[in-house]
Amino acid sequence: MTAHLRRTMKGLPRGGPFLLVAALLAGGALATPDGKRNVTLHARDGSTVVIGQVTFTPQPDGSAHFALTMDHARFGDHFLSMREFKCLPGGTEILCHVPYPYAQPGTVRDGDLAWLEHALLFMFKKPSEFGAKLWNGVYWSLKPEGQGWVGTPQAVDLNLISAPPDKPGPPFRKPLRDDMPADARWFVRLTID
Repeated sequence: MTAHLRRTMKGLPRGGPFLLVAALLAGGALATPDGKRNVTLHARDGSTVVIGQVTFTPQPDGSAHFALTMDHARFGDHFLSMREFKCLPGGTEILCHVPYPYAQPGTVRDGDLAWLEHALLFMFKKPSEFGAKLWNGVYWSLKPEGQGWVGTPQAVDLNLISAPPDKPGPPFRKPLRDDMPADARWFVRLTID
């Protein structure tokens, strides 16, 4: 135990060390992710689909490089707006993966999963609709849960990435995302574990 940590703990009230550890854990901070994890979509009816895997490789600076591999055997091919998309049928809608089209570092760090979230962009459409509905974008906002993460769907307009971003960093910052009602989509959450 470092001298600084001993001084910090000494100044805490009775039970303080336990409260300090509990506060750190409640903050949701996970150690640098390492290894291979499944990426799973969870449907409104309770069914699940493992759509791929993400492999994390820790880096010396405390970040981790990630490599996302989608399981294309789970997806069907849809030719929408003169472009091929990999899509999953789901109840009343179709969910299509929209790979982020520009160079990105492929890294995450404690509390910052934005590039991984950008690698998991989707759009939804009704089976009867023709063409890509890029304004119906789905952004999975990831939060730590247990030894992995759970993603809550947020609405985004994917037309924003039809041209390269003019600023460095992930383009879909919080002000450009809107919360969705809990059961708005057929796939109600995404998990990585």
